[in-house]
Amino acid sequence: MKINVIGLGYIGLPTAITFAHYGVEVVGVDISEAVVDSLQRGQAPIEEPEIETYLAKALENQKFKAQLVPEKSDAFIIAVPTPNKEDQYGSCDLTYLKAAMQAVLPYVEKGNTVIVESTIQPRTMEDLVAPFFEAEGFVIGQDLYLLHCPERVLPGKIFEELIRNNRIIGGMTAACIDQGKKIYQTFVQGEMLGTSAGIAELSKLMENTYRDVNIALANELVQIGDRLNIDALEVIRLANQHPRVNIHQPGPGVGGHCLAVDPYFVVAAAPEKAKLIQLGREINANMPEFIIKKIKEIVPDHKGGKIAILGLAYKGNIDDARESPAIDIVARLRQQSNYEVVTYDPYVPISDVSQLEEALSGSDLAVILCDHDVFKEIPTESIEEMNQAVVFDTKNILTNISSFEQAYSLGKLPVTK
Repeated sequence: MKINVIGLGYIGLPTAITFAHYGVEVVGVDISEAVVDSLQRGQAPIEEPEIETYLAKALENQKFKAQLVPEKSDAFIIAVPTPNKEDQYGSCDLTYLKAAMQAVLPYVEKGNTVIVESTIQPRTMEDLVAPFFEAEGFVIGQDLYLLHCPERVLPGKIFEELIRNNRIIGGMTAACIDQGKKIYQTFVQGEMLGTSAGIAELSKLMENTYRDVNIALANELVQIGDRLNIDALEVIRLANQHPRVNIHQPGPGVGGHCLAVDPYFVVAAAPEKAKLIQLGREINANMPEFIIKKIKEIVPDHKGGKIAILGLAYKGNIDDARESPAIDIVARLRQQSNYEVVTYDPYVPISDVSQLEEALSGSDLAVILCDHDVFKEIPTESIEEMNQAVVFDTKNILTNISSFEQAYSLGKLPVTK
């Protein structure tokens, strides 16, 4: 079997070299010459445990190659970005998907399979993708198999979860589902869940929407606790002792190309019905402003001072800063305040400084915005370099709180004045 994977980003590249790892001939296609050149040299353009090992083996066994244009093959997997549009509801921008379909069209033949892994708005397969190929004379389910098979992986564990997680196989017809299962059974050890393409689209979106709304509940609880002077983190801990309650952990907002993006696709598809989803998005999107308000209460803005921002990625131990609330907080702080704002993240290259000690030196407040392991215990010698040993841990990860003169969290917030 030979597969083209279109789009070699956070999902496309691991998917491509996983297929290659299991003996499939894979052509990885990307529009970025820099990405293609890097992969041809054996260097992965993203950080992920084991990715260099998988890539090296795939290149050594000549099962993977990266290039700018597709080739004829048995299957085409499209894994390109689908960002939000800047419209009223943040609907799904299908520009890259349309370009990918145009790119593979000259190479698609009867009997081939086309799989969209990109996260898409409900009815995209039915209203856009299927008509596109039908207009070229293909009969879906007879001489072209068309599916939506969304990924469900966690950065930092992508290869493990690609293999072990259950996989949704959303086909336009029963024959398409069967063909999709044949392809993914190459490496998927979890259950393959056959369903319609439309159900697959909405299921993927609701997985992330559920978590976004749950986090919004926790973030709203933080603000209620702030108003009532009650420790919201302790409320969550006790409430979760109930056998049927699982309130997620609050934070400075949500990021990544899942929770901060996917709910908008559901809203855009049915805005008059998706009221709770819209409210959850509003709560989480406004958390950066709440965090800034609390920073200014800890260190009054008129005093100026240095604020050390620890963490720019949207989650711990990865380099992915897409839609990160930390990026938003930094930008707003610099725009709205007189602080000197210095950022440090050992994974994200856009950090201002490359050492924790440099970020903390002379600072009046350290703000933990990402749960990297390196921030769980701040070295005493680094704390001693601060002008004021004060920390605001928005991720509730710090283990040596007693090393600071003052410590705040989303359970212990400064008293509103």
